[in-house]
Parts: sequence; C-alpha cells; structure tokens
Amino acid sequence: MNKLYIIGTFDTKGPELDYAATVARAAGAAVTTVDVSTTATHAAADFGPAAVAACHPDGASAVLGLTDRGAAVNAMAEALTRFLASREDIAGVMGLGGSGNTALVTHAMRALPIGVPKLMLSTVASGNTAPYVGPNDIAMMYSVVDIAGLNRVSRRVIGNAVHAAVGMATLAAPESAADKPAVGMTMFGVTTPCVTRIREQLEAEYDIAVFHATGTGGQSMEKLAESGFLTGMIDVTTTEVPDHLFGGVFPCTDDRFGAAIRTRLPYVGSVGAVDMVNFGAMDTVPERYRGRTLYVHNEQVTLMRTTPGESRDIGRFIVERLNRMDGPTAFLLPLKGVSAIDAAGQPFHDPAADEALFETIRAGFVAGPRRRLVELDLHINDPAFAEAVVDAYHSLLA
Repeated sequence: MNKLYIIGTFDTKGPELDYAATVARAAGAAVTTVDVSTTATHAAADFGPAAVAACHPDGASAVLGLTDRGAAVNAMAEALTRFLASREDIAGVMGLGGSGNTALVTHAMRALPIGVPKLMLSTVASGNTAPYVGPNDIAMMYSVVDIAGLNRVSRRVIGNAVHAAVGMATLAAPESAADKPAVGMTMFGVTTPCVTRIREQLEAEYDIAVFHATGTGGQSMEKLAESGFLTGMIDVTTTEVPDHLFGGVFPCTDDRFGAAIRTRLPYVGSVGAVDMVNFGAMDTVPERYRGRTLYVHNEQVTLMRTTPGESRDIGRFIVERLNRMDGPTAFLLPLKGVSAIDAAGQPFHDPAADEALFETIRAGFVAGPRRRLVELDLHINDPAFAEAVVDAYHSLLA
C-alpha cells in the first residue's frame, strides 16, 4: 500500500507530528513519518535525520552538525528532495511547521510531479505563499496558532489538515476515457488573436491548456510537461524571458525551455511579446528606465519597449536553449512584428529592435534533423501565422 508521508522536525514538533500520524492512521491511511531535524533527536520516526541526510550529494556530513542553521536547513531541503525522489510508495506528502520547516518541506514538494498530493500546514500560509508553492499543486493551510504544543485549537486544525491529506492520498481523482492528448500553450494579451486561432483549430483533437505568460504560467506549463500531463507544447509567447533578463515583474527562471530539452516532447515556439518588459503601475518603473518608451497597458501594468541591444540578449538566451532541444522542434519568427503593439503604426513598432532579435536567433540557430527555424513575412497575430504554427505542430508528429 502506498503511504502518506508526514514530514517535519521532530526535535521541536514531535508531539504534533505524532498526533498527525495517529489521526491519519485512524482515518485508514498507511503512514510513513520522516524526521528532518538538523539537530540531534531521539524521535521514533520511520526515517530519522541521518537517513534523509545521507541522500545529500555530499553525504550526511554536509547536512548534520552544521552550526549555521540556515545552511543546515537548505542542505536538509536538498537531501529531502533526493530522499523523496528515491521512494516508490508515496501516496501523498504532508508537512507541518513554521517558516524554516515550511521552506524545507515545500522545497522537496516542488520537485514532485504535479498530481502527487501535497499539503503544507504552516504558520506562514496566510501571507505570500508564492515562494513556497511556485508553479506546483501544493495546498497551503494556515495553522492559526503556532505549532508549539497541542491544544484545543491546534488539535482541530491539525486534524482537519490530516483528513484533507488522507482524502487526497487515498481517493484518486477519476480518469476520463474521453480525455484527448493534452497540449500546453502560452498566451499574453498582445498575442491573444494568434493563440485563440491556434486553439480553435486544434481543440477538436487535443485538450488545450492555455497558460498566461506571467512567469508562473510558463513554469506551470513546463512542470506539467515534466509531470507527464502534456504531449506537446506550443510556446508562442515567450515574454517571460525579457522580464527575467531586465527586471520585469513576470520573469521566468534560467530553466525556461528546460522541460522541452529534458522531455524531448514536440515543441513549437516563437517570440511572442518579447518586445516588452512588464512593470507595475507607472510609479513602480525603475528610475533607470524612466526615459524609455513606456506604454500604460492599464493602471496596474506598464510596458517598456526593448532596445536592439536588449533584443540581442533575448535572442541569445532563447537560441542557446533551442540548440539543446533534441526532440521534434520548430521555432517560428514573425518578421512583421511580435505583439499587438509592435505592428506597423503601433507604439512599440521598432524594426531595428525586431531585426536585432531575429538576426541573433538566425545566426546562432543550429538546425538538425528534428530542429528547424522557420521565418515568415507575417505579423504574429496574422491568421496565416496561426495556420503556420498549426501546420508546424502537425509536421512534428508526422
């Protein structure tokens, strides 16, 4: 029987973790307890700190006995990530604790595939949970009182959290025989006409999942690809790259495009909305950018036009990763503009900046039997460009 893993620091939260395990077993779950304390403990967890720490790439000594608590927690988080990856009987994972334990356990949770139940009962779950959750399906539950002793409040809250975790771990979501192959797509407001046309042409044969390219959106698409939910990606909106490179509010990470590299799934991409860096309201735009071409998208979003130099940096970031894609890959360049406000007559129309982007990708691209670059004398929102994307995706499957 697969098991619910209950994880925490038994040196400071032993009674609470034992209570959680007792409630879970009473609810019918098989339970494995894991102690991720970074100090000496004699708790009777199924796996103690030494067993977890031994999974660190540099061995247990890189985790246990460190005098710097922050360094020890970070090292234990890496060890726990590898420990969980080695287990083949996980039905779900539940953590409970304060800020340190929340950071530690959710670090490991984020490495688990989408669909594996994950619940974190935490003292910090009522604030900004984005750093803990990221693009993953982690349920965060606020503990109300500190997890520092059992009382009438903590028993009820821990019990409710345990029953939620047990339910997720023991009651599998039903599969549908009608499910079609799933394809992920990225979209922004300024690429919506393109993505809408692609979706309309493909949704009869594919289950289309569209992701808003707001930093987390691209990460979510790639996480689902690596979790086995997607059969391919149509990544026409890569606007998170300039935000990552130049300090925008919707950034990707250095691992953008990593899922396509590692999974080798069919991948069609483009440069949608890379003509802009996204900021918040006008008064949040960094002082060094105040003299640039700015466009108020709405009162909460201000866009900055990228320069030719920045466009070359964007092109280098993208093409370096394209050249590492060994799966079926097509990348399309819309030579008449990459967003709704980059077309002729629009505020971000800048042929020199666009050409710097295109030329950088063109010059750096290494074609291969399964990897090709396609240049089209079209705007990204032209209907013919959407048709070309659909044709390219179909050709990758032939």
